Amino acid sequence: MQHAPLRIFSSPVPAALQLAVVVPTLNERENVARLLELLALALADIEWEAVFVDDGSSDGTPEYLTEVSRRDRRVRLIRRVGRRGLSSAVMEGMLASTAPVVAVIDADLQHDERVLPALYRAIADGEADLAVGTRYADGGSTGTWSARRRAISRLATRLAVSIAGTRLSDPMSGFFAIDRDCLLRAAPRVSGVGYKLLLDIAASSPTPLRIAERPYTFRTRDAGTSKLDSAIVLQYFELLAEKSIGRCIPIRFIKFALVGLIGVAVHLGLLSLALDIASLSFRASQMIAVLGAICFNFWLNNQFTYRDRRLRGLRMASGLVSFALVCSLGALANVGIGVMLFREHSAWWLAGLAGAAVGSVWNYTMGNLLTWRRA
Repeated sequence: MQHAPLRIFSSPVPAALQLAVVVPTLNERENVARLLELLALALADIEWEAVFVDDGSSDGTPEYLTEVSRRDRRVRLIRRVGRRGLSSAVMEGMLASTAPVVAVIDADLQHDERVLPALYRAIADGEADLAVGTRYADGGSTGTWSARRRAISRLATRLAVSIAGTRLSDPMSGFFAIDRDCLLRAAPRVSGVGYKLLLDIAASSPTPLRIAERPYTFRTRDAGTSKLDSAIVLQYFELLAEKSIGRCIPIRFIKFALVGLIGVAVHLGLLSLALDIASLSFRASQMIAVLGAICFNFWLNNQFTYRDRRLRGLRMASGLVSFALVCSLGALANVGIGVMLFREHSAWWLAGLAGAAVGSVWNYTMGNLLTWRRA
């Protein structure tokens, strides 16, 4: 039986997509409408799309973008649930597009969208693999920044150059474009730590990237609130550590171990208070100290070590229970290994350290799998 040949209907073929502009958002409702207007003006001669990646905005940002995307196919929205973090949001948006060139711009209008065509052309014309909007090249400026903020930024830049080995004049920039193939090669090694994805990508590329820089003046935010806080600064140093020693020892494990050391001090402090102030028996004091240290370690790990997977609400209660069970089994492993080595005539301190190491690795591994498992 012969099938009728397929009928090919004539229809307009849209121009090939040339550029994707990824925009991470968190409560930027007042800015995204204006940003879309500015992108349309700046990219009038380029076939582009804007990929907004929203991390749970509560101000109507995703609802507004949903309405716009239904009318304008150039606008796309990715709504993330149970996941937070600027770098991971941008990576998700970049990998969701098939455009040959992918750019990143903030939603707060502080980056100069008029520089986007120059960033795009640097890559499309074969000049570079990575094109960066920089505040520190000739013609660039940090705008109205205070002297203190400029000094901190310069220090962060010098640290990036010395530790991560980057050749960028502005590795802290969140305004750049990259060739898609180069992005895909770097993606498996990108840590996604913190908020400075440019530095992460540059340090993660398996081969040196050809870099072009285009100056721009950093603008002042008119609407919304800045997301820069002390936690962001800590994440930056974590990223530097990840790119220097992180390939040998996971940075998250180092953070977990540091929390454990602080927990030892908490344990001893509670034990001393229960014995000396409350005059409780050693057994009762030890139980209070153990429970207090477990609760403290859980809270600090939730805030610091697993900030990107932070448990909230009722999940904190179930997380605390699973963490307590994990630590209980870890304590058994600690004691068992220590006793076994001590009986084999190992030095007491060596047996103790070995037991503590095994217990820590157990707690970290099972905490990853059970308590703070990925969504």
